Amino acid sequence: MTDDERWLVVNGRRWRRTDPCLPEDVAAALRSHLGRGRSAVGAGKRSGDDERVADARRRVGLAKHGLGERGPRWWEQPEPERIERARAALRELEALDATDGHDDRPAAS
Repeated sequence: MTDDERWLVVNGRRWRRTDPCLPEDVAAALRSHLGRGRSAVGAGKRSGDDERVADARRRVGLAKHGLGERGPRWWEQPEPERIERARAALRELEALDATDGHDDRPAAS
């Protein structure tokens, strides 16, 4: 595997790519959680709600770990561990949605 397959460079800054071995349905669900979490960070900042920002950042972190963009380098782990890491992150995110009643999607205008 080459560095081009592991890293994305934007404006001179290197970002870890999403783990390519993840099943598409799992990766898509994690990307959805990531997008909603990022949106909630912005909404929390705009409203001055530090607790909402912290909760949303936790969700962003979980999604990024699941995608392999944070945490252990995915290319250094066996594929079954990588897939289980993603599925575990997704289960945790879905459990948070189910138990806290907190919807990170931005409110409709």
